[in-house]
Amino acid sequence: MPRLPRPLTQFFNDAIYFILRGRRFSGLPLLRLTTVGARSGEHRRSTLGYFEESPTAWIIVGSASGAAKHPAWVYNIARHPDQVWVQLSNGSRQLKVRPETLTGEERAAMWRRIVAVSPGYAAYETKTDRQIPLVRLVLA
Repeated sequence: MPRLPRPLTQFFNDAIYFILRGRRFSGLPLLRLTTVGARSGEHRRSTLGYFEESPTAWIIVGSASGAAKHPAWVYNIARHPDQVWVQLSNGSRQLKVRPETLTGEERAAMWRRIVAVSPGYAAYETKTDRQIPLVRLVLA
């Protein structure tokens, strides 16, 4: 599928966030993730479902629907981990967070929990050869 021009992608991302704000999408609450582009250095926004781990920590999944590559926000976080913010769909404030990529048994246990709550993620794992990143966002 061809990529949309970045301004159009950003417009759709923002529209989805504001239309679905305070609601669930595919059973998940939504957040708006703001990162700094790995190459561009510009602020980038993504609307994502999340799993609450605690009142101050949320898990996001870099599935990209099972695409061969990670979503851009994964690269952005890796390049600029000190410049990551979230806005939960039930709140209006942007919160500074510290990203932590889960690995090993911690990742495996969280993946099992995610698939139990949202079985659609299991299909993404079969579509790609890459390990789907799980990122914990901790309130900074």
